[in-house]
Amino acid sequence: MSDAPAYQVLARKYRPETFADLVGQDAMVRTLKNAFAADRIAQAFIMTGIRGTGKTTTARIIAKGLNCIGPDGEGGPTTEPCGVCEHCTAIMEGRHVDVMEMDAASRTGVGDIREIIDSVHYRAASARYKIYIIDEVHMLSTSAFNALLKTLEEPPAHVKFIFATTEIRKVPVTVLSRCQRFDLRRIEPEVMIALLRRIADAEKAEIADDALALITRAAEGSARDAESLLDQAISHGAGETTAEQVRAMLGLADRGRVLDLFDTILRGDAAAALTELSGQYADGADPMAVIRDLAEICHWVSVIKITPEAAEDPTVSPEERDRGREMAEALPMRVLSRMWQMLLKALEEVASAPNGMMAAEMAVIRMTHVADLPTPGELVRKLSSEQPPPPPPHGGGGAPQPAPQQGANGAGGHLSGGGGSAGPTSHGSLAVKAESALARYVAFPDVVELIRAHRDVKLLVEVESNLRLVSYAPGRIEFEPTETAPPDLAQKLGSRLQSWTGVRWAISVATGGGPTIAEERDAADLQLKSEAAAHPLVQAVLKAFPKAKITDVRTARAVAEEAEADALPEVPDEWDPFEDE
Repeated sequence: MSDAPAYQVLARKYRPETFADLVGQDAMVRTLKNAFAADRIAQAFIMTGIRGTGKTTTARIIAKGLNCIGPDGEGGPTTEPCGVCEHCTAIMEGRHVDVMEMDAASRTGVGDIREIIDSVHYRAASARYKIYIIDEVHMLSTSAFNALLKTLEEPPAHVKFIFATTEIRKVPVTVLSRCQRFDLRRIEPEVMIALLRRIADAEKAEIADDALALITRAAEGSARDAESLLDQAISHGAGETTAEQVRAMLGLADRGRVLDLFDTILRGDAAAALTELSGQYADGADPMAVIRDLAEICHWVSVIKITPEAAEDPTVSPEERDRGREMAEALPMRVLSRMWQMLLKALEEVASAPNGMMAAEMAVIRMTHVADLPTPGELVRKLSSEQPPPPPPHGGGGAPQPAPQQGANGAGGHLSGGGGSAGPTSHGSLAVKAESALARYVAFPDVVELIRAHRDVKLLVEVESNLRLVSYAPGRIEFEPTETAPPDLAQKLGSRLQSWTGVRWAISVATGGGPTIAEERDAADLQLKSEAAAHPLVQAVLKAFPKAKITDVRTARAVAEEAEADALPEVPDEWDPFEDE
């Protein structure tokens, strides 16, 4: 039987033992050192951050610091635990009777917390403090949190609580308010690369700098993930580990090749882009990973375009940084934004398609097809530069409005009719009452608005589409029905108007009516479209896109009226909020 010590993974072998060993958490370490020095140690701490940043490790270091007695047995609480006294050794080995660790992911109920609450009243068996470390504390049930609140608010002097969580938002505010909170940051790339280099040197492992950069990028700020990947990379390299080996280990495509593919797509070369995609697939690249890498490149170039200093990323090689800067300078932001949206859609398609490679190829073809298309703004500017400016119509101020058409009997283009003042003749008070009731309906459009106000949609459509006005006076309407008019239109209109106004209306059928409201409306629309189609810029657009059609024309006045309707009402400068009370 071999006496050689069992192999220990790097993440455990190089776990920090003191605050000095913690990397990338200077702000937290400084705060804790000041608190220990001033003897202002909180009763409860909560550590939050992503996985692998040192939350549980920090909790154990605090526990050692609180209970350390020094090599001579006479020391007090310290931020530099000796690591050799009985308490430091026992805590480091996870066997100290007064330092209890609980995983809330597996023990979530109020019964588990009840054990803690019942035991806090007993003094520590051998150490200075009895310490409870609860990992993933956000997993506790609501009742468990409620049971813990009173103890957290008034814990015995010999008790300390240290919580750790990756989901700080799931921890009740009532618990957070009773704890001193520390946010452990993602470890910066420069710090992470330096840490991995120290570990690799200590392990006498030959590994290239660009390989460490790939590991750092994959770890996304987590020291534990980075150390685990380094452990795997050293085994994978078996002597000397290169970036190519790490890339193969992580299942990543060559970033240079991804940049080539991105560049080919943006040039609109579909054949070359498909050839490159097939080559990466043949070399073992996953189609989903390729699309994801393209999205990462698109995001990276976009960020560089806005903040050029973002190119100074230590996890990216100098050659790639130069290419990123060149792309950022050459590509408009609208093109990058369009590419980003298409890549997000491609990710969904590749994930759900029966054949991921086919979906990736179709996405690449689609992206190359639109890559060299101008944006709408660029198209308008291009067409404007090619066309002379149109002469201002009627001295400027926008397209002329179509003149109202005249009806056969002098009715205006808006069917306002003859506007006479004669109403139903009667004598005495009845005549006065009738004139008063009809005073609101001076013109035929007032009648149309009355129908609309009573929401009689069927009658409104029939009047607008089938009634050719011959003459109008308040209380009297003459009209010519269209061929499609219902036979009872006159009777129905008279009945409704009498019901709504309280006055009998004389509705008669005649000949020689003008256009219906619908015909007049369509004529105005056709006139606007005709004028728009004659505009040089619109003609240029229709020439560039032969299948395009003019579907709607909105005048400047109409847009302004819509904007005014949507705007918030203005508040006077000297508005008094209490003046209406």
